[in-house]
Amino acid sequence: MPSALLAIATTLLFAVPALAAGAAHDRVKAAAEAMGGEAQLRTLQGLRIQGVGHWNLLEQSERPSPPFLVLYEQFDEVRDVQHGRMHLTSKRRGASFEDWKPLVTVLANGVVAMGQEGQLRSAGPAQLQDARERLDFAPERVLLTALDASDLRSEKDVVMQDVLHHVVAFHHGRVRVRLFLNANTQLPTAVETVDAHPEDTFWSVWGDVRTLLSFQSWSLEAGGLRYPRSWDWERNGQAYHSQVVTAVALNPPMKEGDFALSEDVKKVFEARGAKPFESMPLGRPDAPPVELVEGVLQIPGRWNITLVKQEDGIVVLEGPLTSGYSQRVLEECSKRFPNMKVKAVVSTSDAWPHVGGLREYVARGIPLEVLDINRPLVERLVASPRTMLPDSLAQASRAAKLRVVSKRKVLGSGKNRLELIPARTETGERMLFVWMPEHQLLYTSDLVQRLPDDSFFNVQQVSEAVDVATRETLAVTRAFGMHLGPTEWETLTSAVEKARAPVKTALP
Repeated sequence: MPSALLAIATTLLFAVPALAAGAAHDRVKAAAEAMGGEAQLRTLQGLRIQGVGHWNLLEQSERPSPPFLVLYEQFDEVRDVQHGRMHLTSKRRGASFEDWKPLVTVLANGVVAMGQEGQLRSAGPAQLQDARERLDFAPERVLLTALDASDLRSEKDVVMQDVLHHVVAFHHGRVRVRLFLNANTQLPTAVETVDAHPEDTFWSVWGDVRTLLSFQSWSLEAGGLRYPRSWDWERNGQAYHSQVVTAVALNPPMKEGDFALSEDVKKVFEARGAKPFESMPLGRPDAPPVELVEGVLQIPGRWNITLVKQEDGIVVLEGPLTSGYSQRVLEECSKRFPNMKVKAVVSTSDAWPHVGGLREYVARGIPLEVLDINRPLVERLVASPRTMLPDSLAQASRAAKLRVVSKRKVLGSGKNRLELIPARTETGERMLFVWMPEHQLLYTSDLVQRLPDDSFFNVQQVSEAVDVATRETLAVTRAFGMHLGPTEWETLTSAVEKARAPVKTALP
């Protein structure tokens, strides 16, 4: 290429990103002007918003598709915008709360505490991540977050909600952000973020999590700031959280006491540090593994694992949490059963923490035994992107060996033979039971759970476990499960009989 042409090409190569950055900067400036001006946003000291809303319990609902169980809320939030502090008071009520349950969340100086007024306890890094996301991408901050980003740039215009939008993109720390600006009004319609949530019990399972926060019902507030009165969050394409703002106050009185946290709370928070589920140790130090029968070992933990030794290999019951946790399970298999392969992992539930570790088994070519109606969920998990915190499967992709269970199925032979049984009950619809006929042991998945006082959580679920045993003509002696240590079967049947006993009503 002639030197003159090379110089022109080089100039264009560097000019295009510069033009994109310049256009993005101008569009965000215009959005700030539409909201009341950049100076208004930068000098805003504080904000108080009040309103009502609801959360869709995506993980705790009966099925992974709508309609979802709902948790309702009323909230009153004071934000110290200049110092990134927050005091959020809310009352929540749903199927699991008979009355409104109060909750206070305070963010101050990188520490989050939660509880009731006067009884705040240290939260953790997952709650800190949520609180910072709530503030950094809120309407009053997101444009400034964009303007302060070193890599702000324009992307191709898109049509969103049937309206043309300009799109600008940038990074905020490791978070990938896209901002959608209405081409007619310049106001922000939505902010999309992609981030990992490694310390979150539920969202850590999904790797790169896409959150879309949408704004509507813009209102000119006293003081000259335009502010949206309706907010809606989606996560990974599902409606997650909605709130309607009923009152807005700019620069409200703020009390230092609202953001004060005790030294004990700060010390506990700092001691916890960032502890991703990926690094969680196997089992619990206060609860050693239990050999239920010869060759069947239950490893207690927040999510129990069971290893079953068969003649031709080891079957693992459950693949919870993360790939890292599954690595430690497989290391334990090698130690306890040297020279034996892991022949399969049985996944018995659709709860997110219950399936989060399945990707490691896929990465190692180990077959997955999965209930038929849970197959789409597991396939989605296997395909979920992990660009921010890649695991073994992300580093070396391979197809999953899925074995779908649609009816009672025998797995293995000999004294530790297993039978996989779809529960097909109301709350156990998406669960597999595992029957060990030679030992009269029944694995009840997540359906049966003991409470600290030795009663059962939700006797309805216990009754369903008893119904499955009756339906399948299982002569059960003991039960165990994901959150259940070995328990005499009579304990379950007695609890069900007690619940079914007639209620004596006193006549007037």
